[in-house]
Amino acid sequence: QVELAEAGGGSVQAGGSKRLSCKVSGYDMSSICFGWFRRPPGKAREAVATINKYENTYYAGSVKGRFTISKDNGKNTLYLQMDSLELVDHAIYYCQAAVTWGGQCYELRQEGDFRYWGQGTQVTVSS
Repeated sequence: QVELAEAGGGSVQAGGSKRLSCKVSGYDMSSICFGWFRRPPGKAREAVATINKYENTYYAGSVKGRFTISKDNGKNTLYLQMDSLELVDHAIYYCQAAVTWGGQCYELRQEGDFRYWGQGTQVTVSS
């Protein structure tokens, strides 16, 4: 059983930066594929980024070059660094984990691929 807890959400102006974190417990992080998703208001949840056990990273086109997914196995924490935030980035952000592949995932994984989810953290981007 993997438990996930996001933190770091809040308000930020467009053009600014914010770093989300996700504390992981209950499983060896080195054997997990992690992802960040987001749900904009009135829209479906969408994949943002994926990271595998080798720290290979994969991004949605809308965030590539602005967002960075990373992890610190020693701190049991997953991160999402968000720079150059835009109004369209306003959403609830979720971290997810999948143990099915032993940490070996090699593309941006979609909803349904991850079994474990955090409760979400709101990021509000204003002009």
